[in-house]
Amino acid sequence: MDILIKNGTVVNVDSSFKADVAVLSDKIVSVGRMAEGAAKASKVIDASGCLVLPGGIDPHVHMQIPTPAGPSSDDFLSGSRAALMGGTTTLFDFVTPAPGELLPAALTARQAEARAALTNIFLHVSPAIWRKTMPNEMAECVEKFHTRSFKCYLAYLDTIGLLPEALEKVMREAARLNATVLVHCEEGKEVARLREKYAESNLPVATAHYLSRPPQLEAQAVDTAIQLARKTGCKLYIVHVSAAESLALIAKAQAAGQKVVAETCPQYLLLDEQKYHQPFSEAAPYIISPPLRKAEHQQALWKALADGTIQTIGSDHCPFLLQQKMAGKDDLRKIPNGAGGVEHRLLLLYTYGVLTGKITINRFVELTSTNAARIFGLFPNKGILAPGADADIVVWNPEKASIISRHTHHQHCDSNIYEGMQTKGAADYVVLGGRVVVEANKEKTTPSPL
Repeated sequence: MDILIKNGTVVNVDSSFKADVAVLSDKIVSVGRMAEGAAKASKVIDASGCLVLPGGIDPHVHMQIPTPAGPSSDDFLSGSRAALMGGTTTLFDFVTPAPGELLPAALTARQAEARAALTNIFLHVSPAIWRKTMPNEMAECVEKFHTRSFKCYLAYLDTIGLLPEALEKVMREAARLNATVLVHCEEGKEVARLREKYAESNLPVATAHYLSRPPQLEAQAVDTAIQLARKTGCKLYIVHVSAAESLALIAKAQAAGQKVVAETCPQYLLLDEQKYHQPFSEAAPYIISPPLRKAEHQQALWKALADGTIQTIGSDHCPFLLQQKMAGKDDLRKIPNGAGGVEHRLLLLYTYGVLTGKITINRFVELTSTNAARIFGLFPNKGILAPGADADIVVWNPEKASIISRHTHHQHCDSNIYEGMQTKGAADYVVLGGRVVVEANKEKTTPSPL
């Protein structure tokens, strides 16, 4: 064998048990007690006192996306490095075509950019407009490139957003192709109206941003997406759910047997709208869409994590430098929306979810890895520690305490929305495709092909 991870506690969705994990080439070949094989292993990792987890799968990141303020500050290399340091071995990014660009061409170009990544990379494709060639374009993405998912926006109607009638057409075609449609749910026309209204007000920019995207507009768009998915028979995945009103609609649809998946992000679980009531330079890093909500929404989100209404945790990683954020200091319409978090996704959910008793360690694995693998067709190759699965493995030290800081994080950004938060736990070792890429919190990675 190439690697033996011994004496750890293996954690899967349905069980936790003491075991050794043996790796040969890029696969797990055995999970059980086999200390006698240690002498035959090229690399032995003693995981005593540690948890052995499936590699994290982040279903929602945005690396090097173009904006009027310049590209988001993490490219595929730096962003994937940060992911690995936090225990995430697989990322799902997005393909957003330029105006007039065909989906397969945009997908090919994005794949070329993604080859710099150190992690596994998969791509959701965004039909940003409906045209008569779209059925053929979507079919080619599925049949030639094995795309399993398409991402649509009900916001941003002036650039990449779709009106409900266009979303219905995308969903109908996706259903025919057995693909999932991810939807960014905010009611686009009303958000656009409010943005214009508050941009002309005398309110501070951060406060104006918050007021321009209220929770009821998220819930309204969630209702629209659910109704269209029911009508078309499409599998629906609602990204970055932040509002309690949205959760009620999602739970109702799930109870009725509809295939609706919900995702939330650590920022909506742990941060609230008080962050916007600061001078612009301090509030700017928190300007994201949807915005942070009032604290009562956090309680609803944690409950939904525990009861299964929410199935996945994404980071929505999309950081910008403070200088880029300053482009909107006088106009909320000019500030790039987004923040970093791919490195801290597992750490925050472990510290503030598992250690506080809000979720179990098995639910943690389900939310950060297994469910995403199942939803996007990677299971059982990923999302589980079992013979035959890919050797994407995290040795998690549950005792290591730290404080999140922009001075020590690995994302390429000069701010951190979790600055100063105390955490417990760390990815001491990360194995990716049978290679040790992080050892004792030190990076050992080199770029690998897509």
